[in-house]
Amino acid sequence: MKKQITLITALFLSAACFAGMKMEGSTTVLPLAQKTAEVYMKKHPGADISLRGNGSGNGITALIEGRTDIANSSRAIKEAELKRAAGKNITPKATVVSMDAIALIVHPSNTVGNLTKDQIMKIFTGKIRNWKEVGGKDLEITVVSRDTSSGTFEAFTELALKGAKTYKKALMLASNQAVVSAVVQSPGAVGYVGLGYLSDRTKTIIVEGVAPSVETVLNKTYAYSRPLFMYTNGAPSGEAKSYIDFVTSAEGQEIGKELGLVPLK
Repeated sequence: MKKQITLITALFLSAACFAGMKMEGSTTVLPLAQKTAEVYMKKHPGADISLRGNGSGNGITALIEGRTDIANSSRAIKEAELKRAAGKNITPKATVVSMDAIALIVHPSNTVGNLTKDQIMKIFTGKIRNWKEVGGKDLEITVVSRDTSSGTFEAFTELALKGAKTYKKALMLASNQAVVSAVVQSPGAVGYVGLGYLSDRTKTIIVEGVAPSVETVLNKTYAYSRPLFMYTNGAPSGEAKSYIDFVTSAEGQEIGKELGLVPLK
């Protein structure tokens, strides 16, 4: 019987009678995990992989509580999480599986195309509230953010906001795709997503004269770049090691590149 994995409403992937390896976590890592899992299962007919995209924090919590074999994360594990893990005799081990950029997106009708880092900080902290303040139309800005369980939220807060709090009236959404949908529906909206979620449905903002891309992440000229992780309990072993080795192989990295991510080499 030919193995397949199917993405369903809750972003949960499984074979009909699943008894194999589990992954959950970051929705930024999700497209890479989904596609590499599909290819890996074709190469290994005995393998069954389930995958859930529910945010980096939830994935790490699942690893700590022993509910998943691999936690996908778009941020590094926190000190508090390491302490919780130690209390349960769990030793999270990170494997960097790709690089990524956090890209700013707006509605295609927005006339603003380039923002400075200072303007971005002021927009996402609520100090700039109208697009005319940055050279655009007289239109109120709708700030769209990831929610606090998201690794992308954590990374953006660190890289772009320097630890400052997101504007209290921001829309806090659970996935990259939800951010895209919100921006598409609102001419005044601005949000942020991983590179793999850029499309012609939205307009990508240039930051300090540099557009987010594979090239600008590799040459370190784009301001908001970060690594993507897969965490295991201790060094990867068994099926998890075999799968992660595939993800970091030349073939796995090429899959990531096709999805808009940045290969490790």
